[in-house]
Amino acid sequence: MIFRLRNVLWFLALAIIISMSVDANSQGSESPEVYDGLRLFSKAFSLIHAQYVEEMPAKTLVYGAIDGMLKSLGDPHTRFLTPEAFKEMRVETEGSFSGLGIVIGIKQDRLMVISPIEGTPADLAGVKAGDYIIEINGTSTKNLSLLEAVQRLRGPQGSQVIITIKRDGVEDPFKVTIIRAEIEVKSVKSDIIQQDIGYIRITNFTQKTPKEFEDALIKLEKKGMKNLVIDLRNDPGGLLESAIDVADNLLPKDALIVSIAGRQQEMNREFRTTGKGLCLDKPIIILLNEGSASASEILAGAIKDNKRGLTIGVKSYGKGSVQTLLPLLDGSGIALTTAKYFTPSGVCIHGKGIVPDVIAEMPEITSKDHEMWMKLDDSPYLKEFAKGHSSYTDEDIKNLQRSLAKNGIELSEIILRRAVNIEIGRLNGGKELVCDLKCDPQLQRAVDILVATKLLQHK
Repeated sequence: MIFRLRNVLWFLALAIIISMSVDANSQGSESPEVYDGLRLFSKAFSLIHAQYVEEMPAKTLVYGAIDGMLKSLGDPHTRFLTPEAFKEMRVETEGSFSGLGIVIGIKQDRLMVISPIEGTPADLAGVKAGDYIIEINGTSTKNLSLLEAVQRLRGPQGSQVIITIKRDGVEDPFKVTIIRAEIEVKSVKSDIIQQDIGYIRITNFTQKTPKEFEDALIKLEKKGMKNLVIDLRNDPGGLLESAIDVADNLLPKDALIVSIAGRQQEMNREFRTTGKGLCLDKPIIILLNEGSASASEILAGAIKDNKRGLTIGVKSYGKGSVQTLLPLLDGSGIALTTAKYFTPSGVCIHGKGIVPDVIAEMPEITSKDHEMWMKLDDSPYLKEFAKGHSSYTDEDIKNLQRSLAKNGIELSEIILRRAVNIEIGRLNGGKELVCDLKCDPQLQRAVDILVATKLLQHK
C-alpha cells in the first residue's frame, strides 16, 4: 500500500513538474520559485494523504488544492469547476439551462445579485439587481465562495429554494421562495413604442443573440422604425463574441468595438466592425443600470465612445474582465481571468462601469412601498386584474388603485403599474414584452429625447 502510494505521488509530482517546466522555460527567473513550490506541495500532499485520520481520495485533495489556489488570487470571477459544473457552464452560454435564472457575484465579501434574467423564476419572484443574498435555505452565505453559492442555488427542476434578501432601502431582510425551472431564454424582445421608435430589450448575450437581434432589426424596419432604444438594464452579459456581433450591426466599418489586454501577448487583441451594419443611419439610445455588466457594458461603451448614440440611466456594474474556460484532463476546468476589457477610448471597465451620458434614476422604493407591494402580492387582487387585462388604460389603473386603498393597500400609481407589469409578465412566462412608459422614467426619458431631436431636425 505504502509502495503503491509513493509511486502514485512520485508520478503525480513528476507530471506536475514536467508540465510546469514548459512555462518555467519562458519565465526563466521564476523557475526556482516554481520548483520549490512544487516540492512543498508534493510533501504536504504526501503527509495529508498518508497520515490524515480518515482516508481521503487523492482527487478530493487535488480538487481542494486547485480550488484553494484559485481562491488565494482574491478574484471572485476566477474559480475551479468540477466536471459537472464545467459542463453546465458551457451549456449556459447556449441559451438553455436549468435553475433560477439569476446571475450572482461577490461584492465587498457579500453574495450579490448582479441581475435576474428577464422572464425567469428569479425575475418573476421579484429578485432585483443589487439585492444581497444573506441566506440560502436558512444557511448563511457568509464566507461562501461563488461556486458554493451556485451549487446551493441550483437543483432539480420543480424543486424549491428559499433565499433571504437584504435590499438597500428596506429595513428588514425578507424571504423569497423560488421554484427552480428549466429555462429557455429568448435573449431579445422587441416592439415599436410611441409611433416610430423601435425598442429592443437584450436580456443576456448567448450564442443565439446576434441572430435574434438581426431578426428584431429587420422586423422593426418593416414596421417603420426611425429611432432605436436598446435596453441593456439588468443584462448580466454573456459571450464576448455575441456583443461584438451586435455592435457590428450598429457601427460603421472598421470602428473599434473593444480591446482586451492581458499578461500573455496573444491575449492582446482589438475587435473592429466588418461593415455588415444593418442599422447605421438611425439615432440610438442605450439604457443602462447597476445590473448591466460585462458584454452589455462592452456594447454600451462601443456606442458611447464611437459617438454613435446616447447612454441613459445609472452607472453600470463594472465587470470588465475576461474569463477563459480552460479544460483539465478529467473534464473539470478553470474559469480563469486572463485579461481586461477596454472601451474604444481606452477606459478599463472593470470596477468602474460605464457612466451614462444622461443620468436618469428610477424612483426609490421605500420600506412602506415594499411592505404594501408584498401585501399586494399575497392578495388575490393583482392576479385577478392581470388575468383580465393583458393591456390596460389609465382609468383601469386608477380604478384598481382606489379599490386596493379600500382594502388597506395604498400604492402610488408608478409602483402599482410596475407591480401590474411584473404580474402580467408572470402570467405569460416572460415571453411577451410588457412596456409601460408611465412606470419607467428611464425609458420615458429616452423617448422624450428622441421625440425632441426629431422635432428639432424637422424645424
